[in-house]
Amino acid sequence: MHGDSTSIAVQDHVTPDSFRSAVGTFCTGLTVLSAVGPKGPVGFTCQAFSSLSLDPPRILVCPGRTSTTWPLIRAAGRFCVNVLAEDQTALSRLFARPGGDKYAGVGWSCPPGASPRLDGACSWFECAIEAEFDAGDHTVVAARVLALDTAEGRKPLLYHRGRYASLSESTDRPV
Repeated sequence: MHGDSTSIAVQDHVTPDSFRSAVGTFCTGLTVLSAVGPKGPVGFTCQAFSSLSLDPPRILVCPGRTSTTWPLIRAAGRFCVNVLAEDQTALSRLFARPGGDKYAGVGWSCPPGASPRLDGACSWFECAIEAEFDAGDHTVVAARVLALDTAEGRKPLLYHRGRYASLSESTDRPV
């Protein structure tokens, strides 16, 4: 029954730490959101990424409201979601840091009219922002997928309980 609080144990006070610990049990992939800003390429590591709709194709990302890079990406109106591969931990850390030239020494390309694509990513999604709204300490962004590509045979970089992880093996069975 919906809303029946007697059927579950409810914690009286959910703290940011207890919430982070519980949410950390959910394994996620890691992405870098990238765009062309007024002074060149910009980007940041974003863990909050999900498919939203298959038809028409839409994705969802949730940048932190304290991000200094998201306003630059928002102003561009479009961005690329680069799904990081298991050997790209250093890229995840690099793009998670504030400031600096994050693209120095990094392999990437940027076709005319598109956003930066990181070499070696599992996949990328070129997107146009359609809607966004504030949600606590993050912004929820829905975007239309304009183009995409997948690198066959690449395994994703994962994040679980505050640590990087990778797939140990795959059953190769469809869900």
